[in-house]
Amino acid sequence: MARLILPVNSNLEKLCSNALAEIKAAASGDDLKNLRIRYLGRKGALTALLRTMGDMSAEERPAFGKRANEVKSELEDAISRRETTLAAQGAGERAEKPLDVTLPGLRPRSGSIHPLMQVLNRMIEIFTSMGYEVAVGPEVEFDKYNFSLLNFPDNHPARDMQDTFFISRTGTAGSAPTDMLLRTHTSPVQIRAMEKRKPPMRVISPGKVYRHDRDASHSPMFFQLEGFIVDKTVSLADLKGTLTAFVREFFGKGARLRFRPSFFPFTEPSAEVDISCMICGGAGCRMCKQTGWLEILGSGMIHPQVLRNVGINPEEWTGFAFGMGVERISILKYGVEPIATFLENDLRFLKQF
Repeated sequence: MARLILPVNSNLEKLCSNALAEIKAAASGDDLKNLRIRYLGRKGALTALLRTMGDMSAEERPAFGKRANEVKSELEDAISRRETTLAAQGAGERAEKPLDVTLPGLRPRSGSIHPLMQVLNRMIEIFTSMGYEVAVGPEVEFDKYNFSLLNFPDNHPARDMQDTFFISRTGTAGSAPTDMLLRTHTSPVQIRAMEKRKPPMRVISPGKVYRHDRDASHSPMFFQLEGFIVDKTVSLADLKGTLTAFVREFFGKGARLRFRPSFFPFTEPSAEVDISCMICGGAGCRMCKQTGWLEILGSGMIHPQVLRNVGINPEEWTGFAFGMGVERISILKYGVEPIATFLENDLRFLKQF
């Protein structure tokens, strides 16, 4: 039976003619994109015709293949020219469109103070209104300022590498090496201040601190604000009055707080200060570990040995000290947790502040 030879070349010319007409009539870039896919795509009309070459004779294939390549180039050129024409027409239309001067202008997006810094600034504002000075110090600190002068014994757990980021040991020939570390609290600033000044003094020291710690309410790097007073006849009642005034000024007059006996090497006696959890209203949640209370700061009367270490006579002068994490205060202030939320730089979150 004789093989039927289809008029393939006529189909190819018909495809070319139809495609050119549609390209000329295309009204948008999307139309041209669809035409390119329909005619020149992997499943397009031209590809379908090329698959029929297997049914052609050896004499027909070269001429058909050559013409198919010519058609492909012709269609691609036509699409490119039409894209240029449409772009020029669009630019002309935009240029001819009158400018509406009554439309509001496009304002540049402006930044704002990070919520942690807003909280820290407010804390500083409250304490400076009580007469405190602000002091800062290095974040890479010597062991003696971070531990030794603050009455930390050599075997204290905080000196363990699992709790503290130690950096290196430095020292000159013939001298004992000195440990360098990322400060674990801002109390070294208090030591430096007491070394340089004479009492009476009131100082707060805000800044970043570092510890091996990470969970819903802790981070390896966080902000802390510590403060102290050295004066004559300073008592535990002064400490309680100061911290109660701060908490109620920051959180509102209805804020509930409690003092619990505790221990810190650099204060004696020492106390933890808790505030009723504002996330759960005291009912118990993950953040407050179902207790209804959240620890916000540690405090106490400055240990006499710490005063002696910086040349202050504890028989003549007394003082108190306190320290609190800014992130912890921010969690309570805004009702947001975990702590990582404040550190992820998610603009959707930050825009709320």
